[in-house]
Amino acid sequence: MAKQVQQLDRVIIRFAGDSGDGMQLTGDRFTQESAAFGNDLATFPNFPAEIRAPQGTLPGVSSFQVHFADHDILTAGDAPDVLVAMNPAALKANLADMKPGTAIIVDSHDFSARNLIKAGYETNPLEEEGHGSLAEDFNLSVLDLTGMTVEAVKEFGLSRKDAARAKNMFALGLLSWMYGRPTETTIEFLSARFAKVPDIRDANITAFKAGWNFGETTEAFVVSYEIKPAKMAAGTYRNISGNLALAYGLVAGGVQSGLPIFLGTYPITPASDILHELSKHKRFGITTFQAEDEIAGVGAALGAAFAGSLGITTTSGPGIALKSETIGLAVMTELPLLIVDVQRGGPSTGLPTKTEQADLLQAMFGRNGEAPIPIVAPQSPGDCFDAAVEATRIAVTYRTPVMLLSDGYLANGSEPWKIPDIADLPKIEPGFATELNKTVTAKDGTTTEEYWPYLRDEETLARPWAIPGTPGLEHRIGGLEKGDGHGNISYDPANHDYMVRIRQAKVDRIADSLPPLEVDDPSGRAKVLVLGWGSTYGPIGAAARRVRKAGMDVAQVHLRHLNPFPKDLGEILKKYDAVMIPEMNLGQLSLLIRAKFLVDVVGYNQVNGMPLKAAELAEAITDLISSTGDVHAHEAGPEVSTGEMETVK
Repeated sequence: MAKQVQQLDRVIIRFAGDSGDGMQLTGDRFTQESAAFGNDLATFPNFPAEIRAPQGTLPGVSSFQVHFADHDILTAGDAPDVLVAMNPAALKANLADMKPGTAIIVDSHDFSARNLIKAGYETNPLEEEGHGSLAEDFNLSVLDLTGMTVEAVKEFGLSRKDAARAKNMFALGLLSWMYGRPTETTIEFLSARFAKVPDIRDANITAFKAGWNFGETTEAFVVSYEIKPAKMAAGTYRNISGNLALAYGLVAGGVQSGLPIFLGTYPITPASDILHELSKHKRFGITTFQAEDEIAGVGAALGAAFAGSLGITTTSGPGIALKSETIGLAVMTELPLLIVDVQRGGPSTGLPTKTEQADLLQAMFGRNGEAPIPIVAPQSPGDCFDAAVEATRIAVTYRTPVMLLSDGYLANGSEPWKIPDIADLPKIEPGFATELNKTVTAKDGTTTEEYWPYLRDEETLARPWAIPGTPGLEHRIGGLEKGDGHGNISYDPANHDYMVRIRQAKVDRIADSLPPLEVDDPSGRAKVLVLGWGSTYGPIGAAARRVRKAGMDVAQVHLRHLNPFPKDLGEILKKYDAVMIPEMNLGQLSLLIRAKFLVDVVGYNQVNGMPLKAAELAEAITDLISSTGDVHAHEAGPEVSTGEMETVK
């Protein structure tokens, strides 16, 4: 039968099932197909913290959402247009996100009485009719995906359990047909992945093709969809996750600085992938050390920095707490050290596989004494590469530890990334000390040449960096306060005051090297500015598009550098009648902006382990625009309409 092909500009698909159903692999393969086709895309993997939650239960549901389009997009989408649910729990866990009229494809095989009870259903929702039923509210397709898969692969002699495991490939084949995805990349992937087990390889490929053929021949689907490739700037692209981009950025930082890289770390979700990736690149002079704990990892990294390497440690919020004393030691010794914090929900163990950006104040102040460090935050998965290179530049140039604040949404999400030209990357000069730098005059008038480890560069205030073993440049550093210049231990009150201030001044001096902020204010008439940092870039940008499409003006500024702030930030803030700061915390950047610039910002705060939703944020921005000029909104989260906020003249 001839089937209709309908043109769409974008689609959001969510694959959901039990954590053993291969939903992450399915979503990843669909993403790779879309990337190969040339669509712009953004993804959001969402999975349990448990290695294997109880099968068929709500806590065990794993999902993967992919948003792909024929134009530039900024987020993985607020709500799916299509939900593929492999069991009752997957349906129930994701149904609240579905809008009426959207498509739901359900594998009916696992809707047994036992599994319905596990998911909290009293009756089978697939069999309900009438008002409020799935069949009435949604474009519902009930298919025995498991049964069709088992039938399709029976020639390979697999057990029923092993055969059923290929149902995710059947679902992938069906969705690949529905949206015109290229199949070659998935077949090549399966051939390579299961090359050593031919029966499993052939069964998965057969299931994938069977899903495609089912879509092509069944009367259940009479329409397929076409989403044309997106127009992008010329260049070579690849799909990349935030953690992978960050790892590549660290490699690039080592190459551009000419420094060997030493990663001292301890595995922790969601940062572990960076260790896994860097361990593959020894040819770039990279040494990876999996320590016995967080403290040992950062201690080894700092020791490597002392010895002339680019010292790196990776972790999440709980690890930052453990590393804090050694980070303070890095501040005192003024050595380049990169601390990568891939933030997750907290406090304590918190939500290991969910996202949050609530470590900003910990990064700013989470050490004893006055211990300032620069803070850099990427805004998208691909931007993790550039942020890592920038953090390396700051650490090496200014001789300071640098905190790089990513988060789980960036780490696990992915997008098309234009591979940069190496010639466009900054050259980073470590400028090791190689000779004596101080002439000292004795009381008798005789002079000697010495090496002083705390003399400072006039432009950057950085101290010299001498590799241990350099003849004549023996020196002492450590955790006790050092005397200005000569670096000997000093308990002098005036010296301590001076050294505290000079270390702060060195961090402040970084602002001189930062480019002007980019203000996205197309009309130039906006009275409201939305200021963000980190992974809120996508939701803020998408919300701003919605607001402008509705005929209102709004400006957007996004911060990469959180300490020090860019020099022009204060002047920009003064130009607007109201400033909103959306954050996945309870207002940490808001606190810093209020304290630094005395601006009464409006906080939009959410701490639920999920990315901000553009539609809800757009409503809040719209309400603030409507009230601008004679009212100031108090803080509220997305669960409270800004129209219901208390206001004052």
